[in-house]
Amino acid sequence: MSAATLLIVGLTGCGGSTPSAQPPSSAPPPWIADPAPDARADLTARATRAQDRSYAALYTLDEGNGVTHNVVATVGADRTWRVDVSGGALGGTADVSITSVRAGVFQCTMSSPQHPIVPTCIRVADPGKRVPSDYDPKVERLFRRWLSVFTDRQSPLSITAVQPLAGARGTCFSIDSISASLKAPVDVGIYCYTDDGLLTAARVAYGVLTLVSEVAGPPTVPLPGPEVQGRPMGMDRPPPAPTLPPTMQPSAAGSPSAGA
Repeated sequence: MSAATLLIVGLTGCGGSTPSAQPPSSAPPPWIADPAPDARADLTARATRAQDRSYAALYTLDEGNGVTHNVVATVGADRTWRVDVSGGALGGTADVSITSVRAGVFQCTMSSPQHPIVPTCIRVADPGKRVPSDYDPKVERLFRRWLSVFTDRQSPLSITAVQPLAGARGTCFSIDSISASLKAPVDVGIYCYTDDGLLTAARVAYGVLTLVSEVAGPPTVPLPGPEVQGRPMGMDRPPPAPTLPPTMQPSAAGSPSAGA
């Protein structure tokens, strides 16, 4: 049994009942706990350790509109990784996995008790590159892609230590772009890390991520299914199947009589 599977034992598949998690706070913006300039150095150190950390962890992602997803992030000792998101594609009707291996970054379908299928994977980006927005559930970026930005002391970011998010462990940092005229290099928001680099919570524009449980990671993370050719799943709900008009039945008046 894989490390990721151990995390979701007791759940009814990836799209099943959601572990209890505290709802996102509706309080005003976090109180600034430490305005000292070493907040950036602290985040850089934690993000550096995160790059070498192997783990498998279960999270919830609360969109704040009544929709909650289960998220399983698995990072191998060789830096391969996979992020599974329940209801992460086709407008919430399909589970999806984003997996990064030596051959590239892949979007993969996922099997669940509600939708038992044979998982398949489609290559969507070169190694280390960003998933195209049309096929991107976004949440995977919180675990790996932004670490290289956080460890770059020249990245145009404003970083401040803030009050921890509900349910978070470690230290939380408010991260914003320092230039309103440039596109932010990361998803701006609040990120919380333990001393050894585990992401325990994050609040970004598309939801609040909260850690539920964690186990040790595997040596490597393989693709969950074979690579195939085709079009990846989009993020929008597919249009409904067209309906055919009802079959026209002959009227009684037009039918031949039994005695004719």
